[in-house]
Amino acid sequence: MPQIVFLPHAKLCPDGAVVEAEVGKTLCDIMLENDIHIEHACEKSCACTTCHVLVREGFNSLSEASENEEDQLDKAWGLEAVSRLSCQAVVADEDLVIEIPKYTINHASEGGH
Repeated sequence: MPQIVFLPHAKLCPDGAVVEAEVGKTLCDIMLENDIHIEHACEKSCACTTCHVLVREGFNSLSEASENEEDQLDKAWGLEAVSRLSCQAVVADEDLVIEIPKYTINHASEGGH
């Protein structure tokens, strides 16, 4: 089983975390199963960017991003070359280091209605 290191995030994972991951699961599901409550406003349907993560190590081992995911990522806050939507990134057998961006673009959770 690959190991995933989640770097500290002030709200979602203040101390960081290290978890064993099941191959074939998405990063989003792995986070949620390990009490890292990342937003997923579209219910993991690849229709928003609230579950955006930065893959600091192991990026190339993840499933390939679809064209739809790439289009959504263009809207993400803090987009980088190693950005993925965690609801779409399927874990393989390589260890990963994941950073959750400081901000997300979620109009409802940011007080806009």
